[in-house]
This record gives sequence, structure tokens and C-alpha cells, in this order.
Amino acid sequence: MELEKIRNFSDSELITEEKKAAEQLFRLRFQMKLGQNEGVKKLRELKKDIARIQTIARERQLGIHGEKPQAESTAPAVQAKAPAAKAKQPAAKSKTTSSKKEAR
Repeated sequence: MELEKIRNFSDSELITEEKKAAEQLFRLRFQMKLGQNEGVKKLRELKKDIARIQTIARERQLGIHGEKPQAESTAPAVQAKAPAAKAKQPAAKSKTTSSKKEAR
């Protein structure tokens, strides 16, 4: 199955297609255990199709390639703060300043 075709499926269609592919995969594995070695290529393709379907479903959950992000609403978006940089530590004191203090 092509990736663009999978992307055009709705969420419910993705679930049904995944179930169909998993059932076909089960049947092929069963046939191979019985000694019918036909369909090794089909077995690989079904595994890849299931992985593609699960990937698209997960992308939609995370909002990566699905609908437009909700941050593009009429309300202004709040930008996330950058992680705080480490506080500057004083530079190492030179020997001349430390020796002056010791002399006092």
C-alpha cells in the first residue's frame, strides 16, 4: 500500500486496514508453518504495511502530519521559554589577587 493512500484514510479506516493486514499476516504465517512457502514476499509487504499504518496513526496522535496544529488559532501563541543557561560562575582568581589577600 502506498503512503499517500494510507494518509488519506480516516482514523476508523486506518484501524480496519490494520486489522485486515494483521489477519492476512496471521494466515500467511499459518500457511508457512504448514509448509506452503508461497508468499514470503507478501509476508514482508504486510509487515511493512502494518508498520506504515501504525506510524501514520501515531503521527496523528502527536499532531505531526495530521490536522493543522491548534496553535494557529485567533489567540496569540505563547512561545516556550528556552532552557535557562547555567549561571555564570566567577572566573578563576589569578594568583596575584589571591596572594595580595594572603599578605593582609
